[in-house]
Amino acid sequence: MAEFKTVPADAPMADKLMTWVDNRFPATKLYKEHLSEYYAPKNFNFWYFFGSLAMLVLVIQIVTGIFLVMHYKPDANLAFASVEYIMRDVPGGWIIRYMHSTGASAFFIVVYMHMFRGLIYGSYRKPRELVWIFGCAIFLCLMAEAFMGYLLPWGQMSYWGAQVIVNLFAAIPFVGPDLALLIRGDYVVGDATLNRFFSFHVIAVPLVLLGLVAAHIIALHEVGSNNPDGVEIKEKKWPNGTPMDGIPFHPYYTVHDILGVSVFLMIFTAIVFFAPEFGGYFLEYNNFIPADPLKTPAHIAPVWYFTPYYSMLRATTDPMVNVLAGLIGVGAVLAAVKGRFSTFVKAAVVVAAVVAIALLKTFDAKFWGVVVMGGAVIILFFLPWLDHSPVKSIRYRPGWHKYLYGLFVLFFFVLGYLGILPPTDGRTLVAQVGTLFYFGFFLLMPWWSQIGSFKPVPERVTFEAH
Repeated sequence: MAEFKTVPADAPMADKLMTWVDNRFPATKLYKEHLSEYYAPKNFNFWYFFGSLAMLVLVIQIVTGIFLVMHYKPDANLAFASVEYIMRDVPGGWIIRYMHSTGASAFFIVVYMHMFRGLIYGSYRKPRELVWIFGCAIFLCLMAEAFMGYLLPWGQMSYWGAQVIVNLFAAIPFVGPDLALLIRGDYVVGDATLNRFFSFHVIAVPLVLLGLVAAHIIALHEVGSNNPDGVEIKEKKWPNGTPMDGIPFHPYYTVHDILGVSVFLMIFTAIVFFAPEFGGYFLEYNNFIPADPLKTPAHIAPVWYFTPYYSMLRATTDPMVNVLAGLIGVGAVLAAVKGRFSTFVKAAVVVAAVVAIALLKTFDAKFWGVVVMGGAVIILFFLPWLDHSPVKSIRYRPGWHKYLYGLFVLFFFVLGYLGILPPTDGRTLVAQVGTLFYFGFFLLMPWWSQIGSFKPVPERVTFEAH
């Protein structure tokens, strides 16, 4: 048992109170480890606003969600009316609801930016693999939370969007129909589905999300933050043991983050007050119509933050499956003929390719669409082991890498836009190209990430005021 700290009898009451707390709970110790004595690189730029902004939006969502739950009725006959009651009759209910709905989109914008910063600066590389994995798990959890919350207003798009997405699980061989039935709780999307999604949205998923956020921060503070140069600041220290290129997170980066928070809140409140539907992207107009199982909307599409993956799902048609089978076959032949592997490895690659092609031909395109949609998120977990570049940051990679990352972002936006629109042959073809590029970007990364002339990485971080 640790010895209790003591203070002089004439010490201020605040010191006595803090000492009493510290003897029973490590408040000062946690403050020092995670704020005042946690040394972060001195060269953070605006990309590093988005981690703290994600925490801010999480708090907004939890607080507004608590107040919404006080008035919401998770009943298929009452849910839509209860949302209207919140909007019209609950004092301040409209702003709470709009903060929550805008916060959902803001959360994904901030998280996408946060993940992209990790992508360009190599924040997933050793020793931060676990930080990245926890982050990807948070993203997956956030998608589940958003999808389940999307059903709760019980409008037309809520109902039919849930109908489409839940039915995707029925495409899984053998267990699909039973799994879809388990998720729905009934043979059709109805009251049982609403109650299931409400309980997961309000209790189960947020608990997992908070645990993952805590694990993400603990893992980050254990290994230290990355920086735009990709230089490990712990390797160069002053005689007192503090990093030469580090500064205490508090007060320097708490003040730094106040700037990001201020700009974010101005944009956030402007949307809440003047454009909460954001042209039908944040709140779809069809969702202001009560759910009607007998009337299908003209075009069903998920909210914007799901549309890139939905676009990949729709792009996986029978011709696309044939193309994938052909690419696997060509890859296996090239590996067997040109690859510098042993005969055993070459034979294993050919056998694996034959099995993969057989599986592609065995199950229908709808199932492979579900696999592609899920795989687009799952592949992110393996990024630390796909990138074989000798440097972390894009600053010191070949110039053409920036164009490759730019194309990746462009195709992601194009896939997102196409997911909103009704499918046509031309749009499907573009989506198929975008899907192949998305997966090619990651699956070919062990090869292309090593190509080109890399710039020398400095021993100390470079600093530019911003």
